[in-house]
Amino acid sequence: MQIDVIKGHGSGNDFLLIDEISNIYSFSEEDRANLAKVLCNRDSELGADGILFIMNSNHADGRMRVFNADGSEASMCGNGLRLVARYICELKGLNEAVIETMKAILKVRKQEDIYPQVHTYQVEISPVLFELKALPLNLNKPTLFNERIKELSEELRFTALAVPNPHLISIVETELLENNIQKELSEKVNGPNDLFPDGVNVSFVKLLEKGSIYVRTFERGVGFTNACGTAMSASSLVTCLTQSNDYEKVINVYNNGGKVQCIVHKLDDTYTIDLIGNATYLYRASIQLNLSEATYYVSSTSNFAEQEIYEKLQADAQEMIKQTL
Repeated sequence: MQIDVIKGHGSGNDFLLIDEISNIYSFSEEDRANLAKVLCNRDSELGADGILFIMNSNHADGRMRVFNADGSEASMCGNGLRLVARYICELKGLNEAVIETMKAILKVRKQEDIYPQVHTYQVEISPVLFELKALPLNLNKPTLFNERIKELSEELRFTALAVPNPHLISIVETELLENNIQKELSEKVNGPNDLFPDGVNVSFVKLLEKGSIYVRTFERGVGFTNACGTAMSASSLVTCLTQSNDYEKVINVYNNGGKVQCIVHKLDDTYTIDLIGNATYLYRASIQLNLSEATYYVSSTSNFAEQEIYEKLQADAQEMIKQTL
């Protein structure tokens, strides 16, 4: 079976895009999970954090399904949504669109370049849920805001929320970014455990200066990634809740893959977040796939000339991180 893919990334969080709008592919649910395991394997020719299936929708301009490298399906992916936003907008000649995700239909639009000549898209992150049952997190309380979880740490304070995939966020000082505590507790809550039966994304957040933060995330189903769009959005919201940053103001979010911007909106007790950042294409590839044997080979590739430009943004972001951490 031949499949055409585009490999791209948002903030270094890389994905394979498979277009089911223009191509007649037929995948079972098992096929989708196996495709992710086979194609995203870092020891193989392609390798990625996940696959973005771009599909027709009866309710929107397109539909996105996200499968992690381990074959699990994610309910949402902010960095991936920017890539899908670009693909659908360019495919249909739009500057704005709405895209169906697992739990919400979200607005997306082309934005002014976040950095010269870097393709930039803004995507809506919602709904935001604080009820622990939405994650789920098994604690004898309805919500968790800037509190300790004694089973995880005597020192750290956590906020739990779903956007709509689950996040556990802690604001920390630099020294806690330099040891293994994030890795250890992330592996604990994403293995067999009583607190998070479905696992959770774990982010450590460092306040850099007013309007700027650094976020490092251990993603459920993936591990440490260069960036996680929903984690950066949720982290921005938490810094507003703790009054470290302001609603309706741009927050610069630095990560190991580069930089995005977030704007947190609050209307009564309802929150939405705008996530603004790159949607960079690396290359287009045709692959010959044998799913029954879990093998493939790349028959042809064609590179885009976008990564060199993005690396300038990344270098500037890394310099900012070095100066402030």
